[in-house]
Order: sequence, then C-alpha cells, then structure tokens
Amino acid sequence: MSVLGDVRKLVADLHAELPRNDLVVWTAGNVSARVPGEDLLVIKPSGVSYDEITADAMVVTDLDGNLVEGDHKPSSDTAAHAYVYKHMPHVQGVVHTHSTYATAWSARGEAIPCVLTMIADEFGGEIPVGPFALIGDDSIGRGIVETLRHHRSPAVLMRNHGVFTIGRSARDAVKAAVMCEDVARTVHIARQLGAPIPIPQGDIDSLFARYQNVYGQEPVA
Repeated sequence: MSVLGDVRKLVADLHAELPRNDLVVWTAGNVSARVPGEDLLVIKPSGVSYDEITADAMVVTDLDGNLVEGDHKPSSDTAAHAYVYKHMPHVQGVVHTHSTYATAWSARGEAIPCVLTMIADEFGGEIPVGPFALIGDDSIGRGIVETLRHHRSPAVLMRNHGVFTIGRSARDAVKAAVMCEDVARTVHIARQLGAPIPIPQGDIDSLFARYQNVYGQEPVA
C-alpha cells in the first residue's frame, strides 16, 4: 500500500473511535491527518455517515483546502484543519467534535480549569477557550492556531462551537479529544458539589513533564 493509502486507512479507522467514545452524533465531527512529506491532508467527506466511512471514501486536499483526490466533497471543517497544518508544522493530526460536556463549556466561553492530575498530564494546564468564528473559511483555523500557540494544551474549546484537538499523530489528536470530554464531564460534576481545588503551577509542570516524557513503555529496539 502507498503512503497515501496508509493515511487514508488510518484516518478511516480512527473515525470509529469518535462514536465509540460518544464524542459525535449523526455525521458531525471529523478526523484528519497530514500526508508525510507532502503539503496534503486526508479528511472525512462532508455529511457521510460513520457507518459508510471507508479508506476509499476519504478525500485528499491541499493545505488551502482544495480537493486533490476523492469522489466526495470534503468536510465543511476542511479549511480549519488545513490552516492548522499550514501554520503549525509539528501537527500531524487534527480532530473536531461537538462532544457534550466539553461543548457545554465552550457554550459558556469558559476554560476547563486544571483541577485534576489527568488535565495536568495531558493538557499541561487549563483547556483554553478560542474565539467565536463562523464555519466556511479559515476563521476557525486562525482561532485554533492563535489560541494553541500560547498553550501546552492540545485541545481548544472554540466558543459556541465545539472542540478541536491537535497531535503529533492523528491518534494522539483522537486521544486528546477523548480525554478532553472525560475531564470536562468530571470537572462539571465536581462543580455541582462545590468549588474544585486548583493544582499549583509547579505541580502541574511536574505532572506534565512526567506524563509526556516518562509515562508508558520504551520503544522496542
């Protein structure tokens, strides 16, 4: 299989994680991945059911969002994904969801505070809120980049819209989306009981460094 074929299959397979983790309804949400060595991305086509997603159904665009290969119209969020890849070269995967609890925080325009070790581990601090932007051009992408350039977080709550996550791989971006929804729900529940206790910045830094650099298994030689 070609490199492009591998990326098509990866993106198709990762889309299954969104309904599996209750992050999407109907045809909402999408996963994309950068094509290694090319100014191209692979993304879900617009309005296609998750039951109909296959590697062949994925579409390829350039980093201006123009269709390069595929039989379907690209996702309506393609311009946002493309802008992120164009302006954040280290990003290899982007995910967008309207997951319930995280999107509820975005509707309030409120960052998710760092009151759990899991938030410190994965997000390195609060999960920030990005500006309101209309769908259709690269306005959302600009808001994502402007917000995440100043944060360690791989997730941003775009105000009145939903969640966008980035990663060093498409799988990492999916993981960030899953964890963002999980902590959004937990912190919401905690606030029903009282005021959550913030984690001191020094401890956040220590937790983040450990999780990003020590946690998990060493690569097999």
